[in-house]
Amino acid sequence: MIRIYATIFAAIAGLAFGSFLNVCLTRWPLGESILKPRSHCRACGRTLAWWENIPVVSWIALRGRCRTCGAWIGWRYPLVELAVGLMWPIAVWKSNPTLWLFPSERVAFGIWIIGKLVFLWMAIALAVLDSEQLWLPDRITIPGAAVGFIFNFLYVAAHSPTVLAYYGALAVRSRLLWRFAWHRIAGILLAALLILLIRWTYKLIRKREGIGLGDAKLMAMLAAWLGLPGALLSFFIGVTLGALTALALLALPKPRTKKAGLPEEHPSESPAGAQSWALRKLPLGTFLCIGGIVSALWGQSILAAYLHWAGF
Repeated sequence: MIRIYATIFAAIAGLAFGSFLNVCLTRWPLGESILKPRSHCRACGRTLAWWENIPVVSWIALRGRCRTCGAWIGWRYPLVELAVGLMWPIAVWKSNPTLWLFPSERVAFGIWIIGKLVFLWMAIALAVLDSEQLWLPDRITIPGAAVGFIFNFLYVAAHSPTVLAYYGALAVRSRLLWRFAWHRIAGILLAALLILLIRWTYKLIRKREGIGLGDAKLMAMLAAWLGLPGALLSFFIGVTLGALTALALLALPKPRTKKAGLPEEHPSESPAGAQSWALRKLPLGTFLCIGGIVSALWGQSILAAYLHWAGF
């Protein structure tokens, strides 16, 4: 039963933190405080009543519009709340909170699950910011990489006494921690270098920027949390999703504008419009974050299945 109760609690907490994340996503790009003023309509400025801040439910009750001025609230609000409200309970369920019943596992499990929830919250935040603003703020990616390294180091430190009980040697535990630290730091650098190499190669060939430095910092953050294999899996998933999205956009009808002197019922494609359509930027960071979420929740199963299929 503890697993069910913990999962339900994670879902409720996820909805609440998803609502808070919406505040951050709205105010961060504008340089506003996330604490003051209280939640209000962005169109008319009216402070929201308490019942208008209930995650998802309020949006449905209001039909996505301000009850005073009728301004459209937007789909992002319920989607973000649902995303956190779904990902958090999935993480808790898969992490098996019954481990909390074992005193020797409590500290390690607490570090592990809190770290995973923090990572998912940041990944969803970055995915939305990049999709809406093409912005991966350093205030999240760089501290996020540091926090990811610390959480994983503390988990290994807390979990290693159980793992090393068979050896009974402190020296072995110390070597394990140093080995983890160096491997994780190397993974962070290699993950960032992968994006930088692609960026430099693209610029060398196309003579213009194709990938931002924010994506390299994001890959470093993914490696800090998930390790190099998890970051590479995130990259593979993200690039695949990006390619499929690009193909879908190319398959859609291109924007058409009429030429001067022609009636509207005989539109003609504008060369400038067609060119801008072809050069449309896609938020690689969003796809990498989606890959990171998949890797965090199902990465071990995916990698194990691949290794089995490959015969390793």
